[in-house]
Amino acid sequence: MDEASSEPGSDSGPDSDGERIFFDATLHPNRSLSPAGFRILMLITGASALIIGTLFMVAGAWPVFGFCGAEFLLLYFAFRMNYRAGRAYEQIRLTDNQLEIRRFSARGEVGRWRFEPTWLQISMENPPQHDSQITLTTHGQRLTVGAFLSPAERLEVADALKDAVGRWRNRWNPAIAG
Repeated sequence: MDEASSEPGSDSGPDSDGERIFFDATLHPNRSLSPAGFRILMLITGASALIIGTLFMVAGAWPVFGFCGAEFLLLYFAFRMNYRAGRAYEQIRLTDNQLEIRRFSARGEVGRWRFEPTWLQISMENPPQHDSQITLTTHGQRLTVGAFLSPAERLEVADALKDAVGRWRNRWNPAIAG
């Protein structure tokens, strides 16, 4: 998760449209294995499959060699699909006029939602559970964001977004905002 301008009292300057930015975050899914780690894992797994398959082939159980190769290929393609899914991300931005959520799929498709923040409700269980979600609700619209984050990260985003919406609501009252 990458965040910018989401700390309390850190309203950034105007964006390209001249609006103040109260919250701006880009949420990325976690990937526990780096590309270098993936190459190392594939090298070790491939060598192991080759050695085991060869030993079984020498012992007369030659079909095992093919199954070892098939297992290796399935593992490789499963990781490739996982990395492809990891290219999806979400952008959340609260400005003077709106809260905008843009969701980018792994295929490059973009979904866009806009909310008027005056009546926006942000809900998230605290303490977070494994299946807890950040839910944005207003005027019959409901959207879940950050579903791919860990529960602790979702709580962090929800709290920062609640704080930013509070600052947005108090922006015209210098005694409160100040």
